Amino acid sequence: MIEISLCMIVRNEEKSLPRCLSSVKGLVDEIIIADTGSTDRTKEIAASFGAVIYDFAWIEDFSAARNFAFSKATREYIFWLDADDYLQERDQALFRELKPWLPGNVDSVNMQYNLAFDGEGKVVTSLRRNRLVRRACGFRWIGPVHEYLEVYGPSLSSDVCVTHDKDKEHTDRNLRIYRKRAAEGESFTPRDQYYYANELRDHRLLKEACHYYELFLNGGLGWIEDNIQACLRLAECREGLGDKEASFTAIARTLQYDSPRAEGCCRLGAWHLEKGQLHPAVYWYELALVLPDRAESMGVRNEAFNTWIPNLQLALCYDRLGQHERANRYNETALLLFPGHPSMIYNRTYFQQLLGDRYVSL
Repeated sequence: MIEISLCMIVRNEEKSLPRCLSSVKGLVDEIIIADTGSTDRTKEIAASFGAVIYDFAWIEDFSAARNFAFSKATREYIFWLDADDYLQERDQALFRELKPWLPGNVDSVNMQYNLAFDGEGKVVTSLRRNRLVRRACGFRWIGPVHEYLEVYGPSLSSDVCVTHDKDKEHTDRNLRIYRKRAAEGESFTPRDQYYYANELRDHRLLKEACHYYELFLNGGLGWIEDNIQACLRLAECREGLGDKEASFTAIARTLQYDSPRAEGCCRLGAWHLEKGQLHPAVYWYELALVLPDRAESMGVRNEAFNTWIPNLQLALCYDRLGQHERANRYNETALLLFPGHPSMIYNRTYFQQLLGDRYVSL
């Protein structure tokens, strides 16, 4: 049975910390908290769970804070969470099962990180992150903001999922950190170029975002998954600036890096659909439906793009092509995947009236 230190950095997390720590109670053998300046009840709550609490002066460097927390761990493995993360009951059980049988040669365990959910509570956006690491390996966090844990050696992909449920408003904190670093003349790594572009995009600074996405992509040193996401986000920015042709070029650029992905296919389909080019639109949407699942990928996954979105859009395409019964089947399939979606319910009524006795419900 391995022993685990939970290491966290926190600041003013009195609302979410109880849920987080309650979800790992009995699963970890030590809780290390690096507090970066809380003024609420965060420390009191952490102490009530038996945490060992250290003060860490905030220096606008997340990696420095996380590495400090890791340095205080004493157990064989280190597990990390943010305060707005937690383990659901199913994942608590899976984590409990993992502890006694984790192979002795495993240095890191990656887990699915569930980031967004639909109205039915199904996961729509997720990625995998290295969550549990052998302390003796001395793995380090890299990067002042949007930091990552640099791991190597034998790894295991676990069925345990970590759920993210952010309860704080989005701020410009990360953008301010990047702005300060840029003003000081720092030369950004490719990864920082990408994440700076994301921050600019999130704050609707689209021209600047385009500049940094292009800088990142043209450098040719990015991770494949980041390259693909950069292309898709560059496309959004170009469209937001009114340049639809440049948007298409950015989406198509994803094909330079890997085989087609469902999200890129859906975006190409949407581009053709808006142009009234129904047959190319159908091609891309149908391709999105047959692409292999990428469950083991460490990149961002949005399951909507290979499930209900292409089905819904194919219903629209085939309806416009006059193939109403086929369109109805796609809409019914979409409803099975996302019950209660208002557009699909509207479509069902439309097809019931249009097809009469030929209407088929799945």
